[in-house]
Amino acid sequence: MHILLTGGTGLIGRQLCQHWLSQGHRLTVWSRTPAKVAKVCGTQVRGIARLEDLGQEPVDAIINLAGAPIADRLWTHKRKALLWSSRITLTETLLAWLESREQKPQVLISGSAIGWYGDGGERELTEESPPVIDDFASQLCVAWEETAQRAEALGIRVILIRTGLVLSAEGGFLSRLLLPFKLGLGGPIGSGRQWMPWIHIKDQIALIDFLLNRNEASGPYNACAPKPVRNREFAQTLGSVLHRPAFMPMPTLVLKVGLGELSLLLLGGQKAMPARLLEAGFTFQFTDLRAALDDLSSRLKK
Repeated sequence: MHILLTGGTGLIGRQLCQHWLSQGHRLTVWSRTPAKVAKVCGTQVRGIARLEDLGQEPVDAIINLAGAPIADRLWTHKRKALLWSSRITLTETLLAWLESREQKPQVLISGSAIGWYGDGGERELTEESPPVIDDFASQLCVAWEETAQRAEALGIRVILIRTGLVLSAEGGFLSRLLLPFKLGLGGPIGSGRQWMPWIHIKDQIALIDFLLNRNEASGPYNACAPKPVRNREFAQTLGSVLHRPAFMPMPTLVLKVGLGELSLLLLGGQKAMPARLLEAGFTFQFTDLRAALDDLSSRLKK
């Protein structure tokens, strides 16, 4: 299978490349820095700067994961514009290219996030639940999904991956928590009651591969373990795994003053459940948070 990836040099993209190379698939990554693709993703992975570089070479599937990190910087007007263009504008460019091609891929798997639902409070959220579009993150995800779904008009099956907080020792949100926790400054955020939908990186890769190979799969899927935890429990479990205290709270007011609108991403939460994945027969390797963090602990402690 020839698979085209956007965001192939990111945390999930790199792991997907390793996984699919081992299965013998042919991979192409559309990147702003194509010269770095082989080094980051594997020497057998081709990097291209423009989609037109593929010519009319057949592509069987597209994995659209590109997007600037949402929580790395304050949400200034400039940052919001970048977050928007790196997802929606890039997907629109992808769609225009697909429209011009004679041969079209069978499936487009496009990224999204559990933040699509907005702050869910205590509601249990399945793929049938409507969004509460109450912040920039939910607006961004809704627009991203709507843009990707336009590929259906081209006869392409569209799968939407609403990813939770990915647990990995190679980067992602967990890497940002390590320093304060290792210094004994870790603890709950705000009230600590907000729900955290998490997923181990191994399950994230496995479920994307699972959906890629299911001809009937389409629409949204919550990519999160079936046992979400509250923020306070997450902090206590991470502290226990790292053998560090986890009692230093980050007050709500401090977050709102220091981070502005971005604080909504940390103070809100989603009690999301992977209902459609479970119905489809996907089996999670990690359903218990402690087991998931224990699996990563040897690399987290370095």
